[in-house]
Amino acid sequence: MVNLKGEHIYLRALEPQDLDFIYELENNTDVWEISGTITPYSRHVLRQYLDNAHRDIYDVKQLRLCICKRNKVLGLIDLFDFDPHNKRAGIGIVILDEKNRNHGIGTEAIALICNYGLTTLGLRQVYANVMEDNVSSLHLFKKMGFVEVGTKKDWIRTDEGFKNEVLLQKIKS
Repeated sequence: MVNLKGEHIYLRALEPQDLDFIYELENNTDVWEISGTITPYSRHVLRQYLDNAHRDIYDVKQLRLCICKRNKVLGLIDLFDFDPHNKRAGIGIVILDEKNRNHGIGTEAIALICNYGLTTLGLRQVYANVMEDNVSSLHLFKKMGFVEVGTKKDWIRTDEGFKNEVLLQKIKS
């Protein structure tokens, strides 16, 4: 069994008591650009989502885990577009409160989820899609061994116009 506990943080499955955190995160317009969200979510819809969060990654092609420190949820990390045939999945991460960013939490969370994906799930590669102007996230993924392999031009529509998205990959050696 892979350990989803790091030195300072741990990853765990979503629980019903995470409703308030997910409600705050999903309705925070500051993160909509990176999450692809364009409308608010109701507590009812998010409760239904949590009721189905136990479903297997092989069934729903996604795994969402809470990033926790001392029993407090700081953010979420996802494996998405899980493709067991081609042995790959995307990684997405968000730390809600800016004061918790740039303190190694993202580094530990990505290390834990990569280890889980590359060992337990048998993935050959993981990838991340990062907005070109998200310098912190680009730095984080590159620090974690991801390599920039391309740019998707005018990929994300924002209030300011279209933005490029960078594709980064980490291939198991």
